[in-house]
Amino acid sequence: MEFECLARDGDARLGRLRFARGSVETPAFMPVGTYGSVKGLDCADLLASGSQMILGNTLHLALRPGVEVISRFGGLHAFMGWSGPILTDSGGFQVMSLASLRTIDDDGVTFRAPVDGRLFRLTPERAIAIQEALGSDVLMVLDHCPPYPATAGEIEASIARSTLWAARSCGAHGEGSGALFGIVQGGVDIPSRLRSFEALKPMAFAGFAIGGLAVGEPARERLAVLDALKTVLPPDRPRYLMGVGKPADLVAAIMRGVDLFDCVLPTRNGRNAHLFTTRGILRLRNARYRSDENPIDADCPCLACRRLSRAYLHHLDRVGDPLALRLLSLHNLTYYQMLLGRVRQAIREGRLVSLAKDFEALEEST
Repeated sequence: MEFECLARDGDARLGRLRFARGSVETPAFMPVGTYGSVKGLDCADLLASGSQMILGNTLHLALRPGVEVISRFGGLHAFMGWSGPILTDSGGFQVMSLASLRTIDDDGVTFRAPVDGRLFRLTPERAIAIQEALGSDVLMVLDHCPPYPATAGEIEASIARSTLWAARSCGAHGEGSGALFGIVQGGVDIPSRLRSFEALKPMAFAGFAIGGLAVGEPARERLAVLDALKTVLPPDRPRYLMGVGKPADLVAAIMRGVDLFDCVLPTRNGRNAHLFTTRGILRLRNARYRSDENPIDADCPCLACRRLSRAYLHHLDRVGDPLALRLLSLHNLTYYQMLLGRVRQAIREGRLVSLAKDFEALEEST
């Protein structure tokens, strides 16, 4: 992987990630394909939405269908039919989110699989080996993500364990294929965040992720962490904010130097008929849309907006037709990619602050 910063507007960066499988213009949003698919969408849909890079999950793919199955196809790209870059999360978020199903020690984590209850051991070395077998273009170290709120002791334990695991991940990856990213932890405590980064700084990471946010903390605390880290993260390497988030959250983070994002929100909200538009939120399940002849968003180029009315899509959702899940998810994902495209253009033209103010006014009005 190569990263090039093409332009700046304040702390925001317009950049390009180059991989053997293609380039990614940043800031970029990655749809979440936990099990090797973005729910309800195929790869043609993802390309039509403007998506450049997607995310898969190491733990879940290792459980189902299993690395041995995916390896028979030559890796995750061939298995799912996606030719662009893939980033894989290591399973660190599941260390927190599946707390009732795991035991953790300094060597690794033992999960009780939520599907069938079998035990699965994940260590830093095994997480790297799985990601290499998947053929990931960007690999993440195994980390220990603390909950929110977390005590000072929990944060310190998380940093110590994450640092140990990061060093072991580096050793396991060595000169392997794919770019390895470190993950900065520390909760919402600024000194802890800075200590976490300083511990990771000597390691040879191709980029840095900011983990442990978007887990329930107020937005002001999240932004304070980003404000602190933007002054210390290396300017020549990409920055990835994990699990974020709402459109306004993306814009705010981009203004603080973040380059990469992922979140289930656009597709999950789409499946629940909660739609993002250039004029604000549209809740398609409201009865007012039962006979509405307009498209979801006249400014959107997605399949649903080009061809279909709100009334028809409202009907599909009400009768539980799976087509609604696809079309509404595709719309929301297209909205996210359109937004990121507008942001990239604004950075290029030096008018991101103006775009952000207009976007904030729209958010407040809806």
